[in-house]
Amino acid sequence: MSGRISFAAVYETLLAEYGPQGWWPADSPFEVMVGAVLIQRTQWPNAARVVDALRDVGLLTPDALAVVKPEALHDLVRGAGFYRQKSSRLTDIAKWFLRQGGQRGIAWLSDGALRDALLGLNGIGEETADAIMLYAFKRPRFVVDAYARRLFSRLGLLEEKMPRATLQHTVECALSDEVDLLNEYHALIVAHAKARCRARPRCRQCCLSQWCEFDLDDGADSD
Repeated sequence: MSGRISFAAVYETLLAEYGPQGWWPADSPFEVMVGAVLIQRTQWPNAARVVDALRDVGLLTPDALAVVKPEALHDLVRGAGFYRQKSSRLTDIAKWFLRQGGQRGIAWLSDGALRDALLGLNGIGEETADAIMLYAFKRPRFVVDAYARRLFSRLGLLEEKMPRATLQHTVECALSDEVDLLNEYHALIVAHAKARCRARPRCRQCCLSQWCEFDLDDGADSD
């Protein structure tokens, strides 16, 4: 291990390794919100299939989803799991989106007011709220998830059990408030966590191994 790497250098190293990730694949802010609900406790391919199914039947707009009964969505949403809860949440976010005056109305909300409003919606937790703020409404937020905690703790940049708000503030202060950078950073961390920095990591070919404090002999896969 050769010294400690910075948050900015982690970003540059991951970008060089994996390239731009192109997140979040969606045609509108509302579609991002739909995807953020559907991806909870499942994988993106499952959520994406449901997004496509909703689009095919004309239900991928707030106006359409706000008036449909949640039960009518069950068969469409089933592929993303927890279909009863997610169907209800989709109609809830559609009604909320319209009450706010759509994208234009939401643009007038401060970051704090928008986050509070999202957290007040059924089934929207802190990670989902921050993802919606970043990817749907272009607000500068670092999305804190288990992958980021694992990576940064193994690199010795922070403690894995650090409170979410403290971790988020630490990373945001170390970076610029560029939305595109924060967007790409989160996507790159997810890509790296899936490819290398797993619960049982694949350290031998990791682009960050020279800075990592994880013990290669402590259960790591030699690949």
